[in-house]
Amino acid sequence: MLTIGDKFPAFNLKAVVSTDLKKAFTDISSESDKGKWKLVFFWPKDFTFVCPTEIAAFGKLNGDFNDRDTVVYGVSTDSEFVHLAWRNNHADLKDLPFAMLADIKRELSQELGILDKAEGVCLRATFIVDPEGIIRFVSVNDLSVGRNPAEVLRVLDALQTDELCPCNWQKGEEVLKPAA
Repeated sequence: MLTIGDKFPAFNLKAVVSTDLKKAFTDISSESDKGKWKLVFFWPKDFTFVCPTEIAAFGKLNGDFNDRDTVVYGVSTDSEFVHLAWRNNHADLKDLPFAMLADIKRELSQELGILDKAEGVCLRATFIVDPEGIIRFVSVNDLSVGRNPAEVLRVLDALQTDELCPCNWQKGEEVLKPAA
């Protein structure tokens, strides 16, 4: 699995950005939103139970991520058509403010090393990628356990300070200053 300090792989994927069929689909690549921080999170399958709770929670924090010059991408191995159908049929996903990317060939997931060996779907992996395309944070959960989007935002805040941040540090708190 790729980890801290590795370059996030190049990709070019179909994405769903709207429930309006006329403007629902677009292509998103590793060159999209160049120079921004990126939060890229993966879920196992559309039309499941834990996944929409996480996706909706990231959606609620999307403005906070945007305030930190960070773009959010959600990804699974389902097609863009399945993503659109799920958004249209799940109340919590209808107004999702970020793109749902379709890694149907599993190329990005495989290159990252986050495919579940038994199921062949993405693990619940979360990556924070800096503006230079370097992975700065990775978290991977078991298929049955949802993640905490507020903690991901806290880690992003800490990374963006470029300082030493103690356990449970929150934005606005003092950072650690080593003795000179």
